[in-house]
Amino acid sequence: MEGYMVSARKYRPMTFDSVVGQGALTTTLKKSIQTGHLAHAYLFCGPRGVGKTTCARIFAKIINCMSPTEDGEACGVCESCMAFNEQRSLNIYELDAASNNGVEEIKNLIEQTRIPPQVGKYKVFIIDEVHMLSNAAFNAFLKTLEEPPHYVIFILATTEKHKLLPTILSRCQIYDFNRMTIKDTVAHLQKVAEQEGVTAEPDALAVIAEKADGGMRDALSIFDQVTAYCDGNITYKQTIANLNVLDYDYYFKLVDYFLGGQIPEIMTTFNEIVNKGFEGNHFINGLNAHLRNLLMCRDEGTTKLLDTNDDVRQRYIEQAKKCKPQFLYRAIRKCTDCDINYKLSQNKRLLVEITLIEVAQSVQDDGASAGRRPAKILKPLFNRAAVKKSVTAAPAAVSTTAAAVSKQPTPASVPTAKEAAPAVLPPDAKFDLENLTRAVKLYSQTLPQGGVRAQLFRATPQLLNADTFEIKVDNPAIEAQMRQYLPALSEYVKKALKLPSVKVMVKVVEYNPEAVLSPAQFYAKMKEKNPALAILEKEMQLHL
Repeated sequence: MEGYMVSARKYRPMTFDSVVGQGALTTTLKKSIQTGHLAHAYLFCGPRGVGKTTCARIFAKIINCMSPTEDGEACGVCESCMAFNEQRSLNIYELDAASNNGVEEIKNLIEQTRIPPQVGKYKVFIIDEVHMLSNAAFNAFLKTLEEPPHYVIFILATTEKHKLLPTILSRCQIYDFNRMTIKDTVAHLQKVAEQEGVTAEPDALAVIAEKADGGMRDALSIFDQVTAYCDGNITYKQTIANLNVLDYDYYFKLVDYFLGGQIPEIMTTFNEIVNKGFEGNHFINGLNAHLRNLLMCRDEGTTKLLDTNDDVRQRYIEQAKKCKPQFLYRAIRKCTDCDINYKLSQNKRLLVEITLIEVAQSVQDDGASAGRRPAKILKPLFNRAAVKKSVTAAPAAVSTTAAAVSKQPTPASVPTAKEAAPAVLPPDAKFDLENLTRAVKLYSQTLPQGGVRAQLFRATPQLLNADTFEIKVDNPAIEAQMRQYLPALSEYVKKALKLPSVKVMVKVVEYNPEAVLSPAQFYAKMKEKNPALAILEKEMQLHL
């Protein structure tokens, strides 16, 4: 146990060539060293664990090497390199700004810059997490950063470049480090496994790489953890069990169930996932990511955006061929809505289950509905035989309902849907606020003169949901009159915008009792405001 060293330290790169996933950046640094075009200040920025501090140390080692190799690497055997390897070099000074972020620490660093190197050409000052320095420390550091002694080079490292002052950025050469791809991470983990005498399945290493989220240091730490759990034989099943990762096979099965409308199988699969201890929001986010990957695999141009190993990518491509884009769009939207509402829901499991059912229903084609919205014809969920039996009895009920509706009296002043044919709207009009407003105004022109016609003409409808809108009126009297026109208005909008169904609601806003006045009351109010009307009434002998 005394000789054990974690993989993140044991396999830390010692040369630029051994740095993983930063080829363009390390090549630029090597060429600048070979040509002697060295800046006095560098800024290395990027996610955690991608090699910023490692590259800074390698850079410091090479520029002080007494006999560098032809390919621009340090020799590793000169006095400077030996001191560096044994961590006793006086030419490198590291400061952790996360815990040493005050003015005093910066003043001590500036004092160190006044001492020239005893071995080698340069003194390199590495300031890690530089964005944590206080404003006073930054201000104390600016002058030295801009004009340091000729033998001093500053290398600043940060994970949050946006927090640095523009005056700091303008004084540095900026190098942006990339996140590690899953492919690069898996390849490096495979090399580490071979050197450690560990066997590992590629799928298991891919899970570790995904869990590391682009950081090689995190990937190596997870690798050590899984190696200890698996006793030197890393398998996919053991890895997902140790890391509490949801098996992606569940998502592939669920999408197949969605496409087949197999609601009972979907419910039992989700129950199995919950029983394994996974939270609903964790599951729904994973499903959303899976659907997104399927959408990317619908086209060869976007398949490269899928960061996973080749075997899993091929499974995505094959399943994506079965999924129509419209289904994926709707499914992603429903999962996103579920994620947004999850924290507010009182019954979180029910919310997820309803979302899964809606996703399964969204597989249906739009059918005859030519607009933006699909036809609201839902497939049966569980008991198909019972549903089929009830459908055979449905025509009699429908005809009875139709007869009852035909007997309802229609007000003489209310135009029927046939009389109010929506010929003015374009044939491809969509159900949005603009076209809805136009349809309501057109319908108002079919009504007789009066308050209802005026209210409808100047009203701005409000969309409440996918098939319901609301009209706001000034007072209860107009509301009562308008209610008799709502069925005809609904039918008019339905035909005009080619919708399967539309609901209309009317609401009174800002009701003022004085707004509902008889003519005599209104005239009395006018006389109070303008006494000249009373004089005119008396002289002209007018009567209301």
